[in-house]
Amino acid sequence: MIQTTTIKKKKKSFNIDAPLHVTGKTQYLDDLPELAGTLYAKVYYSKIAHGLIEAVDVSKAMAMPGVVRIISHKDIPGENQIGGIIPDEPLLAEDEVHFIGMPVLLIVAETEIVAHKACQAIEVKIAPKQVITDPIEAHRQGHFLSAPKTFQLGDTDAAFAQCTHIFEGTAESGGQEHVYLEPQGAYAIPNGDRSIKIYSSTQGPTAVQRTVARVLGVSMNQIEVDVNRIGGGFGGKEDQASPWATMVALATYLTNRPVKYILERGEDLQMTGKRNPYKSRYKIGLNENYNILAFEGQYFQNGGAAADLSPAILDRTLFHATNSYFVPNVNTQAFSCRTNLPPNTAFRGFGGPQGMFVIEAAIHHAARQLGIAPHIIQEANLLDEGSEFSYGQKTEDCEARNCWSQAKRRYDFEQTRDEVRQFNQGNKYIKKGLALMPVCFGISFTNTMMNNARALVHVYSDASVGVSTGAIEMGQGVSSKMIQVAAGSFGIDEAQIKLETTNTTRVANTSPSAASATADLNGKALQDACNQIIERLKNFLAEHWKIQNKENVIFKENKVFSIDNQHSIEWSALIQLAFQKRINLSAKGHYATPRIKFDTKTSKGHPFAYHVYGTAIIRSTVDCIRGNYEFDSVQIVHDFGTSMNRAVDLGQIEGGLVQGMGWMTMEELIYDEKGVLKSGNLANYKIPDIYSVPKEVAIHFLETEGSDLAILKSKAVGEPPLMYGIGAYFSLCNAILAFNSEAKITYSAPMTAEKVLMSLYSAE
Repeated sequence: MIQTTTIKKKKKSFNIDAPLHVTGKTQYLDDLPELAGTLYAKVYYSKIAHGLIEAVDVSKAMAMPGVVRIISHKDIPGENQIGGIIPDEPLLAEDEVHFIGMPVLLIVAETEIVAHKACQAIEVKIAPKQVITDPIEAHRQGHFLSAPKTFQLGDTDAAFAQCTHIFEGTAESGGQEHVYLEPQGAYAIPNGDRSIKIYSSTQGPTAVQRTVARVLGVSMNQIEVDVNRIGGGFGGKEDQASPWATMVALATYLTNRPVKYILERGEDLQMTGKRNPYKSRYKIGLNENYNILAFEGQYFQNGGAAADLSPAILDRTLFHATNSYFVPNVNTQAFSCRTNLPPNTAFRGFGGPQGMFVIEAAIHHAARQLGIAPHIIQEANLLDEGSEFSYGQKTEDCEARNCWSQAKRRYDFEQTRDEVRQFNQGNKYIKKGLALMPVCFGISFTNTMMNNARALVHVYSDASVGVSTGAIEMGQGVSSKMIQVAAGSFGIDEAQIKLETTNTTRVANTSPSAASATADLNGKALQDACNQIIERLKNFLAEHWKIQNKENVIFKENKVFSIDNQHSIEWSALIQLAFQKRINLSAKGHYATPRIKFDTKTSKGHPFAYHVYGTAIIRSTVDCIRGNYEFDSVQIVHDFGTSMNRAVDLGQIEGGLVQGMGWMTMEELIYDEKGVLKSGNLANYKIPDIYSVPKEVAIHFLETEGSDLAILKSKAVGEPPLMYGIGAYFSLCNAILAFNSEAKITYSAPMTAEKVLMSLYSAE
């Protein structure tokens, strides 16, 4: 059951994609018509996690009818390098392989079946080398992807000396597979001038464009990337869409024919990176009033075999290491460790959830040892207005305590707590757990230069409007929001707006659709473009109507009129008249987020445009005989700002919550000591289904003004709700402790049914 409570002023909900989705008419990459002569690609990848390539035999494969070409690193005309942040990842292996799934060869054939058979006929001899899968072992041996990072505030050594209570421990969070609806893929088409157009399932068209140009040894203007929409991304297509687009572009470059590659689900699971697993240590110190005086953390990130985005993800872990709490003395250090797993990558939250889980584990540990409920420590340390984070930024318009108090009051937390206590007293083998999860999440790319966007707007002579932005629609509803921005700016109906595909020739140098910043950045750029056209029309009408102040011209409800209602004209008539008068009806908008900055040398600055806050109350029920569990309810008060699209925002909260709960409770990603993925299909890698979601999800839209740096003061909703899922883990912990107060809680997520069962009958 979904319950939604609303703020006083209800805004119109609008989702342009909903009719297409429910009728099955939504078009993705694989739905594009294929050109005659299209070839099909397939990767031969390493079956060994680490080793030296001694011999490659493709003779049997090349002899097969229909095999056009088998491409190796030797055929690459440019640079065999796809690393974005750090150039440490070849497109195709040269002398050494570093993980199971590392591409070695690219088969190009007339049909997918032929490509598949040719792949099976290839023989590659690899001499095995040492395999490292554990980040602690990688750290011990000095295998790093980047330099360690440290964030510091105050003096933890001095603060610990003043603490009444000090606790130390470890916490571990696992990886997570993206399981996007649409697997990775791309389709490349040659143009007559040797330039190439690529249809890619990517969150970052410019990243694809840049990587392809680098590998082919051509300029970026020779590569056009086009994206209509993608079937889910969750960060997995931010950088990791680039290899597949580059491969088909390389094959097109060498054959001068269209080439397509859509990964099979098994290939996608094997070859692509996941959410970074972490192993961490913590030390927390409190005074007699349960105020946290000091916190130290060490985070060992499993980055996999190449950097990908792991160094940036590591930064975000430190940015969110203290979650929604003010801690005056902080020392956190993080290591990005190189292992022989596929390069791990962005995932919703981008390192933030891994950091938050550690401090929540530390608080839970402290509360248990002190014999109090964790929410007592949580509430005592919530952020206030002007609280300083370890990276130097201070809170503004802080809603941490407001969300917390409203959640407790609105959902009658004390009564719920009494009901849980009474239930547990009356039931021996079924226990309930209750937990609160506050969230504070910063919105912006933490790499300051990425916080910019552009948009192109054409008002056609028939008064219809075409809009191009850098935003990628991947199910999060950003297309609907962009149409709302344009329609609202011009005062016309949404039906008059056409949103074009995202294309690098129309909107160049885009940042990826990520960091929860897509709607803000692209919406603000779109506003800028619309306002340029509006300004020209206002100037024209002020002169035409002989109005002294052009600001008295209003655009609303498909009409344009003077504020005194002495003059008016239909939108369509105005555009026809402006067209006749040779008014420029096109504009290119640009937006760069103001105020933000961050000094990587001092690890201090103001990296976020604003923060999003919220609190969730999670209640669970555990079968103490079998270890099975279910979630009775999740009740949320969330800081949406002034939501511009309630239906879209509500869907993001629901989806993020369940995805976070899946990561914390059931999605167990397992590699063995040889680097073999043991949970490599959806039969043994479990994601939440309809039976896994809470019986009740209640979401309250907190009544706030929002931030001027959010589009239309509507705060970002992509990543923050995932962190509510962390509370599900601690709700289960509390149910376990209700059954066995001496149970050993190892703070190792996910809390699967097997772990629940073992914990129920364990002892410290």
